[in-house]
Amino acid sequence: MSIKQNLSAAGRGHGEGVLPDFRNLGVVLRVLLLSNGLALVAVLLRNQEAAALGEEILEMAVRVEFPLILTVASLFLLGPALLRLSYRAALLLMAAVIGGVVLLVHGLLAPLTSGGVMRPLLWSLATAACVMLYFHQRQAARAPVLAEARLLALTARIRPHFLFNSLNGVLGVLRSNPRRAEEGLEELSDLFRALMQDNRELVPLVDEITLCERYLNLERLRLGERLEVAWRRDATAEAALVPPLLLQPLVENAVYHGIEPGAGPGTVSIAIARRGPEVIIEIANPVLDAARHHAGNRMALDNIRERLMLFYDLEASLETEQASDAYRVRIRLPFRSER
Repeated sequence: MSIKQNLSAAGRGHGEGVLPDFRNLGVVLRVLLLSNGLALVAVLLRNQEAAALGEEILEMAVRVEFPLILTVASLFLLGPALLRLSYRAALLLMAAVIGGVVLLVHGLLAPLTSGGVMRPLLWSLATAACVMLYFHQRQAARAPVLAEARLLALTARIRPHFLFNSLNGVLGVLRSNPRRAEEGLEELSDLFRALMQDNRELVPLVDEITLCERYLNLERLRLGERLEVAWRRDATAEAALVPPLLLQPLVENAVYHGIEPGAGPGTVSIAIARRGPEVIIEIANPVLDAARHHAGNRMALDNIRERLMLFYDLEASLETEQASDAYRVRIRLPFRSER
């Protein structure tokens, strides 16, 4: 079972297909390109005179584009309902939508075209079957990528030095502040519980923020006043669903490369904002060694970028920016919530 664009399908059986999210920009673009590509191939195979090719392509556009756009729009509107259905029920509903659109368009364009409705109906259903087969094969091809991403999500996150430093920090305050030592062990337990859980489901952004706060509390046990954190939080963005372990590894990298090597205090800035249909997350830290910082961040950034692609396709991005005094990671992703 792979990470899916279909958020509510997580946890279904391995033998059942996964419906693409028809509200995803990448999915919509692929549907349009595949359908038009198949229609163009059909025209080329049917064409017998090169001089008539342009006219046949124009006729194909008249027959195909309007029902195709209407179908995609219908699936966009029905997206939430489709995701709540089983895979087979969703396919039946999609077939009904396609049939209804073909009948409607055939009735409207009957004066401009010739022939009955059976041929365009069969062609539309065959095209839909090819498109769904493509998404099914794409999902199967990405299953090994998911396994690698999940492995990296563990190996890249759990740095042995962090575990040892956290335990040393707890031991350092055990006698002077037993209550703080107990809290540190609870924070460490919560952090590792999150690291070990199944990472296929999206989680609320507020949970990721809480996890980061616990991580930062652990780091303060050993770094003390050297670690300063500046939060800028937008409450309207905290309900957004995001990939698990999205923030913590980036904040860990910021501390590891921007605070730990220095002798004086440094500030890690974390800004979270909602801008219309998008959530913007920016994490910045001081740059102490530019070459080492860039090399050390590559695995974590590639891993998160891959997971963003798996969850959101083309609707999310991860960008980095390095100035002389600061290194920034900026994530843009669509706002989706459980409501």
